[in-house]
Amino acid sequence: MKLAKIKSPSMAIGLTTAISTLFLGWVAMFGWGSYLVDVISSFYIGFSASFFGGIIGAIWWFVDGAIKGAVLGYFFHYFQEKKAK
Repeated sequence: MKLAKIKSPSMAIGLTTAISTLFLGWVAMFGWGSYLVDVISSFYIGFSASFFGGIIGAIWWFVDGAIKGAVLGYFFHYFQEKKAK
């Protein structure tokens, strides 16, 4: 199986989750979604409703999303190849 088939969904999901978490962390500074940030910060150390907290959360979620995307991409292409045979 080619690495590019796994890398693409990995980067796509990683970037999407990182950008949305960065936005959530920054918007929560103004009170919107602060309860959600409190819940998420219990899992991801350093994530908070602040400028740097949003960046830390984005890094955490990029790694987490990239791992999940790699697993999803692997299984998707694994079953696609099985179906084609």
